[in-house]
Amino acid sequence: MRGVAPLVIGIASSPAERRQLARLLGGTEAFLIVSSVDQARKFLDVAGTPHAAPVAVAVAAPTVAGTAEPVQGAVTPSPTGLSVDSDRRVLRWLDREIELTRLEHDFLRCLLGAPGQVWTYERLHLEVWGNVHLGRGSDMHSVVRRVRHKLARLNASATIHAVRGVGFRLAPL
Repeated sequence: MRGVAPLVIGIASSPAERRQLARLLGGTEAFLIVSSVDQARKFLDVAGTPHAAPVAVAVAAPTVAGTAEPVQGAVTPSPTGLSVDSDRRVLRWLDREIELTRLEHDFLRCLLGAPGQVWTYERLHLEVWGNVHLGRGSDMHSVVRRVRHKLARLNASATIHAVRGVGFRLAPL
């Protein structure tokens, strides 16, 4: 197809991942960053993109260092047996699933990316909320409380431990 610029569609669910993906795709002639596969599909349907048109898709997921890099697939597995399906925004444990809010999803993606590693309040706030941690952190504690409740509803064998004055970590039971 001569004369058609290739389009790269980046999929990243959190603001931090979208910023990182924008840096990675900066040299690309044309790119679009969306927060889910459904958004990408809707865009392609609205744009009427023919199946033969050159389109590349990049999905971002956190690495152990907490930065985003393109990976295949949208499920974040963990040695704890938990996984997060980012396409559907659900938490899986064995054969059970539970829906997650965007904040719960992004928070769990951080913790599942490095089980046992302590994530500081500042780092979590930057990765999940996309801004600098200010104040007492009631927003973060609210998300942690909801995620702990969902882990209990799944009867999962992992828990979120608070490290006083520092942050949180995911630990197997």
